[in-house]
Amino acid sequence: MRKGERARAKVAGAIGLLFLSLSGCKPEKQLPPEPVIEFKSFTQFGDSASLVISFTDGDGDIGLSDAYNQPPFDTGSTYYHNLFLDYDTLENGAWRRVDFQLPLYYRIPVITPTGQNKTLEGEIAVALKPWPLITYSAGWPADTVRFTVTLVDRALNVSNAVESPQVRIAY
Repeated sequence: MRKGERARAKVAGAIGLLFLSLSGCKPEKQLPPEPVIEFKSFTQFGDSASLVISFTDGDGDIGLSDAYNQPPFDTGSTYYHNLFLDYDTLENGAWRRVDFQLPLYYRIPVITPTGQNKTLEGEIAVALKPWPLITYSAGWPADTVRFTVTLVDRALNVSNAVESPQVRIAY
């Protein structure tokens, strides 16, 4: 191999190594520390239903374990739950919030990723059983409903609120 060919081979090898080293480095996604949610779907299955949202969280502090039982996560606190569904019915063209004796609040378990990058992206599916939550009758014209969903992380950052589209209850 001549001197010029060796020099070209070294340059080509160096460029190849540089390309390989740069292609292996993926920049971390920069997401806000507050959860961001998006409505994905609502599906009825006869006597049950499923509501699905997607979420992102920049610092990965979604979820509560049983160890989180001191204020503000104790049973008497608003933040004992971290996923909140509000239920509205359409009555005479206007939406009315329904307050249940047992609200549609849930405690999502810890899903913090291991490793250095704590950014979280995923979906949460909520099973609603029984469905429908309120039975339709002649005196109760609520055959169309919607949900408003919010998510709270362990730092008490509240997500945006998302509404489902109108859901026509299949009786």
